[in-house]
Amino acid sequence: MAHDKRVPGPDHPITVEPAPGRVVVRVGGLVVADTTAALTLREADYGPVQYVPLRDADRSLLRRTETSTYCPFKGTAAYYTIEMPGGEELKDAVWTYEEPYPAVAAIGSHLAFYPGRVEIAVDGPA
Repeated sequence: MAHDKRVPGPDHPITVEPAPGRVVVRVGGLVVADTTAALTLREADYGPVQYVPLRDADRSLLRRTETSTYCPFKGTAAYYTIEMPGGEELKDAVWTYEEPYPAVAAIGSHLAFYPGRVEIAVDGPA
């Protein structure tokens, strides 16, 4: 199925910039990701989203799911469930654009986390 691919513009601006300092993602006391190389994506009227390099996440806690969603500005997102050591699961709490569109190519190989499901701390410059 062909998707409608749109380019960000004045009516739907998207910017991707290096995040200032360190970004730490936790569930309870467990660190899921810790990086000084995150990217902040700002899209239209949405709140900023921190994209953490896959290499800086604890991949042993992540399990790929069958879920996917489509954004006409970014492409198709794949999802992960966070599996906690005690057996708790946060289903589809993480997403990634494995082949993002050119306008947001920088977020490839990065993970984003639903803020209501994990704690995301953004500190000042590292």
